[in-house]
Amino acid sequence: MRKIGPADLATFLTIAQHRSFRKAAVELGVTPSALSHSLRSIEERLDIRLVNRTTRSVALTEAGQQLFTRINPAFLDIEDALEDLNAFRGRPSGKLRINAPRAAAKLVLLPIISRFLQVHPAVEVELVVDDALIDMVSAGFDAGVRFGEMIAGDMVAVPIGPRHRFAVVGSPQHFERYPEPITPQDLSHHPCIRYRFASGAFYRWEFEKGGIELEIEVTGSLTLGDQDLMVEAAINGAGLAYLFEEQVQMHISEGRLQRVLDQWCPYYPGFFLYYTSRRQLPTAMRAFIDFLKVERRN
Repeated sequence: MRKIGPADLATFLTIAQHRSFRKAAVELGVTPSALSHSLRSIEERLDIRLVNRTTRSVALTEAGQQLFTRINPAFLDIEDALEDLNAFRGRPSGKLRINAPRAAAKLVLLPIISRFLQVHPAVEVELVVDDALIDMVSAGFDAGVRFGEMIAGDMVAVPIGPRHRFAVVGSPQHFERYPEPITPQDLSHHPCIRYRFASGAFYRWEFEKGGIELEIEVTGSLTLGDQDLMVEAAINGAGLAYLFEEQVQMHISEGRLQRVLDQWCPYYPGFFLYYTSRRQLPTAMRAFIDFLKVERRN
């Protein structure tokens, strides 16, 4: 076996974290074709295939997964050691990678990040919008944002932003054709705009009133995986939609949408920033958490 150096391992690790030559190439500042050539050279020197490539996907082989599992903790230790040097600079610096669903990024996280960067200009934040539930650590993120019930028990969670509430909305034209629903069960008589998660599962609309909790699997001809498109579809009369209040409040106020089942829509604790408790916090991450806590008190 010919020599493999730290730079080669870092290249492989970046590909393994992203499962994408394009995304890994962006992080490393090279072209995807150059990165593919580098990986091929590494595999030839090791005389073993690490990654299975197709035109649509990148997946680790059994050998590649074993290598990734062994070297990833070591590289995290190196990152921690380099982060320790930031204490001598007197101010937080470094790069912070955060994964968040689109709604959380738009409604809560982006305004907070913008204010944070004004206070800590030496920090770089990369916000990756992804509605899929991923393994944050293996994907190379410092933190993620989710609802509290979606966070694994071995993670540390910090609340961000206010409580949230959903709203069932439809266009005035919709209610010219269909009677206003009085209970969630009445939704069976309405075309509804369904939301499909990245996993392929449909979201079941959640309701609560007087201690009664319901989950309704609505039906309808239109299914979307983007909540901004759901807002537009509801305005255009495609059916009823179940969305965050903040996403539709302006449209309700201006008469483009009408709200129903208001008393059945409960409040939720809101979004949480979560991160692993198994590694030392980078200074940029520590500064962001402290900033969140101050924002929460204010």
